[in-house]
Amino acid sequence: MGLGSYWGEVIDVLRQIIPVYDKVNSYISLGKDVEHRIRGIEGRVLPGNKILDAGSGFGNMSKTASNLCKEDISITLYDPLVPMLKNTGTFFEKTPDLVSGVFEHIPFREKEFDAVLCGYSLRDAINLRIAISEIHRVLKKDGRFVIVDLGKPDKAFIRLGVSFYLRAILPILALIAGGKLGLKFATLYGTYKRWPQNKKLEELILEKFSRVEFEKDLMGGAIMVAAYK
Repeated sequence: MGLGSYWGEVIDVLRQIIPVYDKVNSYISLGKDVEHRIRGIEGRVLPGNKILDAGSGFGNMSKTASNLCKEDISITLYDPLVPMLKNTGTFFEKTPDLVSGVFEHIPFREKEFDAVLCGYSLRDAINLRIAISEIHRVLKKDGRFVIVDLGKPDKAFIRLGVSFYLRAILPILALIAGGKLGLKFATLYGTYKRWPQNKKLEELILEKFSRVEFEKDLMGGAIMVAAYK
């Protein structure tokens, strides 16, 4: 499971949509992206923690965590796109460590982080099983792995509804929010097709982690997951 050879096309699109990335994401999540990040992170990142924001983009997940912890955390932003990392700008009071790379080869030693955060990014892994294994490796004992992402509902008729939204409604919202660049968000549907159903994702995470808290919203079309090492 994972994007496999489709990864290169997705990364190329992500590189092009950097100027409208945040604005369009807010629109296509129906304005719930901030709420979902808070629900996923709250109580799982604690003051004094060292965190890895994996597939960080501009760092929305770690910025949310930093706000919740009153800036008392150590942050490393990790993303395959250097231009995305460079666009963190004044987003943080103190510039985080910036590292470029992929999920499958995380360049940190074992048991280095208290928490690993993946906001709308794990879906873009080349190989999902290897990505989860690498995240597990760099977490300390009792470390937390937090995922906020699209969900793929287990019930077929609900899954059909989410697919319809991604294929028919999302492109319209993305166009309104981001103009012609917004149309490139249609690539999201390709990542969704390769994304496991919610129950399968939970089972996959449990291959490495001791327990998982799996929360859903929008009838399972949005997920907030916390896995414990």
